[in-house]
Amino acid sequence: IAGLVKGASKGEGLGNKFLSHIREVDMVVQMVRCFEDDDVVHVDGRVDPVADVDTINVELALRDIEQIEQRLVKLQKKARIAADQVRNDTEAAALQKLLPFLEEGKPARSVELKEEEEEVVAQLCLLTMKPVIFAANVSEDDLADKGASNDNVKALREYAEVDGSPVVVVSAAVEAELADLEADERGEYLAALGVEEGGLGSLVRATYGKLGLRTYYTTGETESRAWTIPVGATAPQAAGVIHGDFERGFIAAETIAYDDYVELGGRAGAREAGKLRAEGKEYVVEESDVLEFRFNV
Repeated sequence: IAGLVKGASKGEGLGNKFLSHIREVDMVVQMVRCFEDDDVVHVDGRVDPVADVDTINVELALRDIEQIEQRLVKLQKKARIAADQVRNDTEAAALQKLLPFLEEGKPARSVELKEEEEEVVAQLCLLTMKPVIFAANVSEDDLADKGASNDNVKALREYAEVDGSPVVVVSAAVEAELADLEADERGEYLAALGVEEGGLGSLVRATYGKLGLRTYYTTGETESRAWTIPVGATAPQAAGVIHGDFERGFIAAETIAYDDYVELGGRAGAREAGKLRAEGKEYVVEESDVLEFRFNV
């Protein structure tokens, strides 16, 4: 989405109404400028990643305050059913607990809530309640050492450590260059920079880790596909991501570790080498497993 500027809640820049577009997302990635380039003008005339993050957080908090105040007005109306009134009172108390922190520009996720309070507040999808990853956008020169020699990245990492959020170093300039190159040219370009990627892969892995997700694969004659599951998902649950019938009629999952699959040239080679195993209903799927499900409905 577009960047936020100071005063967006009062209509500055593009305003903040578009923030409703991220209300339903699971996590927010803040792309933070950490590179110096006189040809790329910063809206505030300086490069200060911590100040930029503060601006974003304040604007997100102001949007949350607006939503909470609207919700509190509705909660003032008495519910017809006693149980609903108890739930409303719990929600109102939780929202009142969040307001002072938000008014100081602190995220809602920094407030300790009881389990029942978290449950009722979750329905509001508050922007500052969502987990955050900071993507430090650096020049190609700072990619090789992952921003270790970049003072802006250092400042962002110190800030993120207090916030409890990870920092991933990426280079939008490198990723843009890679998008225009052929596969063999990409390898040469990255090798010249002394890196294996422009940072996008690291960002994807960080988001999966933060959200507690992992990937498994299915492969056949016509296509191979990646499927996303939560960490801890069993084989039947993983099968259910493809189709409910797979989970209901689950019998077994023929399983090959990804590295074995690649090294041995596929299913036949893995079977011959004894690397293909049949896993049952209790098996917890591992990252990058290659699976083929047997089921009967």
